[in-house]
Amino acid sequence: MGKLVSTIFVSLDGVYQAPGGPQEDTRGGFEQGGWTFPFNDEDFGRFIGEVFDRADAFLLGRRTYDIFSGYWPRVTDPADPVASRLNSLPKYVASGSLTDADWAGTTVIGGDLAKEITALKERTAGELQLHGSGALLRSLLNLDLVDTVHLLTFPVVLGAGRRLFVEGAVPTAFRHSGGSVTSKGVSIQTYDLAGRPEYGDYTLPDNA
Repeated sequence: MGKLVSTIFVSLDGVYQAPGGPQEDTRGGFEQGGWTFPFNDEDFGRFIGEVFDRADAFLLGRRTYDIFSGYWPRVTDPADPVASRLNSLPKYVASGSLTDADWAGTTVIGGDLAKEITALKERTAGELQLHGSGALLRSLLNLDLVDTVHLLTFPVVLGAGRRLFVEGAVPTAFRHSGGSVTSKGVSIQTYDLAGRPEYGDYTLPDNA
């Protein structure tokens, strides 16, 4: 059975909306698209390349699919580590409204999300990778279907935008399994899901 691995970019205040460009996602009047661009460096590029090298298939939310399918098919350099994988490997889009996916190798999945994604993981030998797609990631975390999260936190506060973790999220514990910081200050941390949080208190010793 494959692993579902998420890679997501967030600001210090937890915003994931439109990291790559001004017009990616202007919902809610969001005007700060492209906020990750100033932090691009060799460390960041190397990490992303390593992630895509491990991909066996991709799972995308509808909005991320629309963004990716409008850009990556036009990148035809076979040496590009991202385009070469996205354009050649199977892609699955979780959507209840998309009917015609014209990016080669794309399958639309709908219906019971838990059932569909579980079956998809069973059919994938290695990593089923989820990129961006914050709303879908939240749903899959709430269903305990995510195995690993690469959380890239950028040193910027946006003050507005769609946030990854919101009120009502299922309490979830994570185990840190690796991390680094890029030369421009992006914190790259990898977490494996570890069930539910544990709780305690800082009680005073009996002789205090």
